[in-house]
Amino acid sequence: MNKEIINIAIVGTGVIGNGWIARFIAKGYKVTAFDLAEGAEERTRAMINRVWPSLKELGISENASLDNLTFAETLEEAVVDADYVQENVPEREDLKKSVLQSIDASTRSSVIIGSSTSGIMPSTLQDGLQHPNRLIVAHPFNPVYILPLVEIVGGDKTSKETIEIAEALFTDIAMKPLIVNKEIEGHIADRLMEALWREALHLVNDGIATTEEVDKAIIYGAGLRWAQMGPFMTFHLAGGDAGMRHMLEQFGPALKLPWTKLVAPELTDDLKDKVITGCESSAGNMSISQLEEMRNEFLVKQLELVADYWPVFNKKEESIGG
Repeated sequence: MNKEIINIAIVGTGVIGNGWIARFIAKGYKVTAFDLAEGAEERTRAMINRVWPSLKELGISENASLDNLTFAETLEEAVVDADYVQENVPEREDLKKSVLQSIDASTRSSVIIGSSTSGIMPSTLQDGLQHPNRLIVAHPFNPVYILPLVEIVGGDKTSKETIEIAEALFTDIAMKPLIVNKEIEGHIADRLMEALWREALHLVNDGIATTEEVDKAIIYGAGLRWAQMGPFMTFHLAGGDAGMRHMLEQFGPALKLPWTKLVAPELTDDLKDKVITGCESSAGNMSISQLEEMRNEFLVKQLELVADYWPVFNKKEESIGG
């Protein structure tokens, strides 16, 4: 465990906030959570109990305990003794700024504040803070308690020390920090996923493919390869012995063909219906909880495979338990 950071405050306990809670508790940290929503604590504890088997399979710290989670009645109470604060309120700039300013005013000036925002740049969120140097974007991916990627983005006023401390903290909880050195809306991973999402919506909207067919195309094609190597190394192998050099020479001209539609289609009621009914049909009789359980089991096994079969980029590391 990080000797300088012991007490974690989580503000906002939706899907992402609860994922953070589960991961930090599994590593042995003490977590104080705050959420105004009625029944938030009950939902959080039920969720952690549900995913605890997956965390155990990944490996939990010997001092990990569900008793390390407490809920505060006010935001100020939740963050006053925190060594690190993670904000996870809804993706509205005005709301996030207001909450971050309250956190800023209620914590020691040395405490790092991370925002889970998926699209807002940290320099925007730093506006109005008394200590903007300690704010970062710490953007994870669902389920946070299993997926290791976290994008760390500093703003114009973020100190180098803040980035370094945050990187060490996330590494300690078995995450793969990705330092984004230049701010951009949507950071890196979400911009890549959004491009694919837009194309998927066009294919469904234009009647070219169903949601099930689009999913199948990714599951049994690109998805399997990307999980191991990512797009660049995958294409590097596509070039044969000459690698990427030959791939670009042979397939580069195709980049100019008008295949893609980078502008999202209008989200009409008809398109919504196609997407919703398609997903519900694929899910069949399985509940969201059952699908989550199946997904979690798959991801745990997949992470083991990634570590085993791509040692150059994914060295075998200690489990969450250390």
